[in-house]
Amino acid sequence: MRYSIENPSAYIDSNLVGFGNILELARHQKVQHLVYASSSSVYCENEKQPFSEHDPVDHPVSLYAATKKANEVMAHSYSHLYGLRTTGQRFFTVYGPWGRPDMAPFLFTKAILNGDPIKVFNHGNMQRDFTYIDDIVDGVLKCSEKPPARGVTNKFRTPATSDAPYTIFNIGNSNPVKLLDFIEAIELASGHTAKKELMDIQPGDVTVTYADTSLLKSATGYQPKTHITQGVHSFVEWYQGYYSSKF
Repeated sequence: MRYSIENPSAYIDSNLVGFGNILELARHQKVQHLVYASSSSVYCENEKQPFSEHDPVDHPVSLYAATKKANEVMAHSYSHLYGLRTTGQRFFTVYGPWGRPDMAPFLFTKAILNGDPIKVFNHGNMQRDFTYIDDIVDGVLKCSEKPPARGVTNKFRTPATSDAPYTIFNIGNSNPVKLLDFIEAIELASGHTAKKELMDIQPGDVTVTYADTSLLKSATGYQPKTHITQGVHSFVEWYQGYYSSKF
């Protein structure tokens, strides 16, 4: 998300132009159900907690959030015009093996293992609904088996007033974790102590993310299973094995 401030064109190319190409491909190839990744970032600075799919998401505080909101609107237009069945999934702070190396779990773990300082924004006064990758995948697979239908009364459809075969679901752990507690979990899993540089909040950051997953649970039976200590331990163990030659 911070990188979208430094390089906005990269996000315009991938999240807008790229997603437009995916929608066109899905339309012409008559894809039966398009399941795509949105983001919890669309909720921005909403004060109501936890975040619900029915909450307004009209005031993005980063270009990244704006492009993800745009993806949802673009998908709805294709669902309405062409009957393309689409399900958007608002992921909440995904972590685990094979994740992005520019995200906090990777950056923190690498620095802690190397004895380097880590940047802790907003002086650590942040919470994230950290969701382990296995639980995300489980939610994706469950959603793929539940394509929305046109013109059918469906309490899971968002927006509720649309008759397009389109819906949005939150996928999260529904249990916000303090950033400092997440760092402590890495310390415990790695056996190293973090050197923290407490810094002010960055532009485009939000202080809390918290998923209401009741719609997804009602529609698919989704239930995250991975506690933060277990997930962090699995991630750190994988990281140490994969990057063992670096330290």
